Amino acid sequence: MQKINALKKILKELNSVVVAYSGGRDSAFLLKVAVDTLGEDNVIAVTARSQTYPLSEYREAVKLAKSIGMRHLTIRTNELSSAEFISNPVNRCYYCKKELFSRLEEVRDKYGMDHVVDGTNLDDLKDIRYGNKAAKELRVRKPLLEAKIGKSDISVLSRSLKLPTWDKPALACLASRFPFNNRITKSGLARIDKAESFMRRLGFSQVRVRMHGDIARIELSKKDLGRALKRREVITKRLKQLGFTYVSLDLEGYRTGSMHEAAK
Repeated sequence: MQKINALKKILKELNSVVVAYSGGRDSAFLLKVAVDTLGEDNVIAVTARSQTYPLSEYREAVKLAKSIGMRHLTIRTNELSSAEFISNPVNRCYYCKKELFSRLEEVRDKYGMDHVVDGTNLDDLKDIRYGNKAAKELRVRKPLLEAKIGKSDISVLSRSLKLPTWDKPALACLASRFPFNNRITKSGLARIDKAESFMRRLGFSQVRVRMHGDIARIELSKKDLGRALKRREVITKRLKQLGFTYVSLDLEGYRTGSMHEAAK
């Protein structure tokens, strides 16, 4: 209770907010508490549609926003128009978040809201996140981090609020499936989206299909590795249909920031 009370206090001080809302566990929790604390008139959820964001996730985000009951806007971002972004440097996320937060600033000003907020939390500090630089430059507030709320807290509190996202696996921008300095393409993003959607239909909820040229490197939860091997024929067949020549299963399993391993 202490942490959620701290979060509510921070939100009250912010007065009115535009929430960067992807439909994931963190932003959904922040949105719900913001609406409960500030009221519908003082909260706007904004979801950005682009080639880097799976359509299935967008549909889930829209559905959840309706169930919470508040203003939900969709904006279009075009990261692929940025030469810096598509060249895929190690700090790629900076350019992505700068595009997003700049657009959210426009929403804030248009509707007379006070702040832009996102779902960054305490555990996010453990990972390399170049997008935080863009957030700092554009004065984006991070209420969950300020309240010292981590991912386990978000799961427990989301469940108590009856949010269906309480155990939703983390989902990162599809551009994170490309090795650094490998050009990001619209066709590559679409191939990855189709491959991961297929894997989820097979029942693998935590999945990344990393694209190393014509090689698909699949990361799954360690508990799912054995099940994937049993389905290797159907998985290999489908991913080859999508254009991959080779299909591999990463025996280390899913982990955040695995592309940084090569960058080091």
